[in-house]
Amino acid sequence: MPASITLVDLAYSTSSGPLFSHLNLSFGPAKAGLVGRNGIGKTTLLQLIAGNLKPQTGKITVSGSFGCLRQTVQVNADQTVADLFGATSALAVLGRAERGEATDDELADADWTLETRMATALNRVGLRVQPDAHLTSMSGGQRTRASLAALIFSEPDFLLLDEPTNNLDRDGRSAVLELLSNWRAGAIVVSHDRELLETMDAIVELTTIGASRYGGNWSAYRAQKAQELAAAKRDLADAERRVSDASRYAQATTERQARRSSTGRKKGAKGGTPRILLGGMKDRSEKTTGENNRIADRIRDESRDALAIARGRVEVLQPLSVKLPPTCLPADKMVIRLNAVTAGYEPGRAIIQDFSMSIRGPERIAVAGPNGCGKSTLIALITGKLASWNGTVEVPVNFALLDQRVELLDRSASIRDNFLRINLHADENACRAALARFMFRAESALQIVSTLSGGQILRAGLACVLGGPMPPPLLVLDEPTNHLDIDSIESVEAGLRDYDGALLVASHDETFLNAIGITRRVDLRPFNTT
Repeated sequence: MPASITLVDLAYSTSSGPLFSHLNLSFGPAKAGLVGRNGIGKTTLLQLIAGNLKPQTGKITVSGSFGCLRQTVQVNADQTVADLFGATSALAVLGRAERGEATDDELADADWTLETRMATALNRVGLRVQPDAHLTSMSGGQRTRASLAALIFSEPDFLLLDEPTNNLDRDGRSAVLELLSNWRAGAIVVSHDRELLETMDAIVELTTIGASRYGGNWSAYRAQKAQELAAAKRDLADAERRVSDASRYAQATTERQARRSSTGRKKGAKGGTPRILLGGMKDRSEKTTGENNRIADRIRDESRDALAIARGRVEVLQPLSVKLPPTCLPADKMVIRLNAVTAGYEPGRAIIQDFSMSIRGPERIAVAGPNGCGKSTLIALITGKLASWNGTVEVPVNFALLDQRVELLDRSASIRDNFLRINLHADENACRAALARFMFRAESALQIVSTLSGGQILRAGLACVLGGPMPPPLLVLDEPTNHLDIDSIESVEAGLRDYDGALLVASHDETFLNAIGITRRVDLRPFNTT
């Protein structure tokens, strides 16, 4: 029997409300990208399939084996690469065999190809580490790649991957992209990485109204979505016309019946019509009026229901809207100047050595380089979080920083209160309008930040930084697309394309960098002195 995963009439709710209701999906030996807005339940769906959560109703049937990669790889202090592979004991046997200490039974059961197969799996994700390497000595991106290597080592029928390229540098992303491009078994991949989604065989989108499957990769999905949005807008226009027609019909019916009633009363007043006939005419008139009113009410109700459905469909399909006020930054204004800067976190161990750069006017600069090269250190220097050992750092303009952890937000306060604290010149109306553009409407703007998902927190941070009435002339963004859903990424891209200030962006997302019109790149390379 071919490997498959089937979801039948699935329902699941959290304390915040229902995520799924009557969800029906099936997955076979193909690669499916799972997309949808933050908080819609993508990670929860993977956890349900993996058996880590139980559905409230419905059934999940899995035929075959699977390996699951979580969004964040948590490790113990003494855990090694071999532990990820479940190979610690088997490698110990090989070690005793090499030293001549293995028993006959151990020699009979020894897996002599184990080390070669592990090295092959690690190489497939672009990682060259020893099996006894401790995971705590590796970067988050390296741990992600090692975990992915352990999954493919076991040769499962399905890979369940939750944001596999998050926190990976360019080399790591390329290795994962190549791996999935050549993967011939099944895979369900939660991702906002559009490069990665281009390697998929199908896209499954979760929305507030259910799940939809689209054949083909990301580009094919976007083309189909554009057609759906155009059709939904036509349906909305038609529904609005029907509501207007229904209102006119009801008004015309009321006026026509009023004229008939008036005519009947005038005839009665003139006399000559038998009283019994007048009574019958009145009864028929009242019945006709009641029937006409019921028909008008039914038409109005049906039209309004159709309008609500059409508006909801457009709401699901319509991307976010981000429009930024101008900063009026002069073209020759010095924005950032670093001169022969050396800095680090431990004495005698520099991360950045004798580094110089400048930004003048509304330039758009990408800080690039592999993990550990000093991108976050450079941003810490520019924003004043880290002092340089030597050299000078000048930032003579106001700026806003959005870092990976969105530290500018007070976790104990609401999104609204954070916005008003960060944007001192904004009133309540401007605050609500800005937050609505970032999908925090009405009561959702009053959510406490600590209750939000990772993607929602980043979106709230973007709203507070980009949505104010007076954006700063310099925006410093440290991996701004991590944990953000694609609709939000594309809306931010649209906003940043119209932004007239200077941008300094550290990101491994090439699609994002190209979309916001980066004009220059600063390439960093790892540097250490001992």
